[in-house]
Amino acid sequence: MTECAQADCANPATVRLHVPWDANREVCTAHARALVQREGIVAEPLDGAAEEWR
Repeated sequence: MTECAQADCANPATVRLHVPWDANREVCTAHARALVQREGIVAEPLDGAAEEWR
């Protein structure tokens, strides 16, 4: 499992964010919750990451 794409975050990536104005990125659940609030971003759970959801 890869690490979160956000700077200074060592948590495992659990979500792929589809960002229309930038590159898609894989982030941890905590960052996904915050970033998906922006209009147009779509979150997709990663396969095999269900046990990391918190």
